Amino acid sequence: MHEVSAYLGIGANLVPDGYDNLLEALEAAIAQIEEVAPIIQRSGWYRTAPVPVSDQPDFLNAVLGVASDKTPHELLREVNKIEARFGRVRSVRNAARVLDIDILFFGRQVIADAQLEIPHPRLHERAFVLRPLMEIAADFRHPENGLVIDTLYQNFLASPEGTQECLPL
Repeated sequence: MHEVSAYLGIGANLVPDGYDNLLEALEAAIAQIEEVAPIIQRSGWYRTAPVPVSDQPDFLNAVLGVASDKTPHELLREVNKIEARFGRVRSVRNAARVLDIDILFFGRQVIADAQLEIPHPRLHERAFVLRPLMEIAADFRHPENGLVIDTLYQNFLASPEGTQECLPL
């Protein structure tokens, strides 16, 4: 059995061309991720409002634990290719999107360069990341601050941002 080597966040709030609904498109994206890195763990789907608050449609989000024999930068290139196949165009930050795949953690590695920042720098501020991570990796320890996901989530809930709704689908 493979061990989880990376945690990926996946989400979207726009239905890409060729799909009837968001869930169908996201499941198709997961099938493509599976071809790149076997999925070992998978959270349920969660519906969340956009962050920051806007008039965009709600997002559907999940977290995947994958086994990857690629380097973090190689994995990033692969998930960016999947996003592009779904029509992802990077415009302004926090724009509505047809697919977003983020590398949240890659083992215990810490990377900060022009292409990649791991652990994801804002994961501790996002219910749509922390809640699904809690489901599959509550005891995973953040490599920089040493806190487990459960503690990060409890800290988030006690913060002003902790009122963000993240509802199971």
